[in-house]
Amino acid sequence: MLDDDGYPTEEALKRIEEWPHTDWTGLLAFTQPLWSYPDRWWTEGDVLNLSTGGWSGNEDIIRAMQGNRTFWAICWISSRRGGWCEFDLSRMKRMGEKG
Repeated sequence: MLDDDGYPTEEALKRIEEWPHTDWTGLLAFTQPLWSYPDRWWTEGDVLNLSTGGWSGNEDIIRAMQGNRTFWAICWISSRRGGWCEFDLSRMKRMGEKG
């Protein structure tokens, strides 16, 4: 799901945008291997922290996650300048996810 330069393909980004709300654990499992700079994807308790590191491939992933409106509306906590986003994973659990 990465191209020859290591960027997520359009197909991968579309899958992220269209991922069903009944399987957000699967969404994150699909997305994490696409994330460049894996040290900038970590959890603290029930909070997923992502930092794009300024890499446009990671920024494309964030835009695709934002395009998944249900995921974004329920799990997104905040974004900051510099490509930093936080997500509340406990909300997935409250919606019946096992995440």
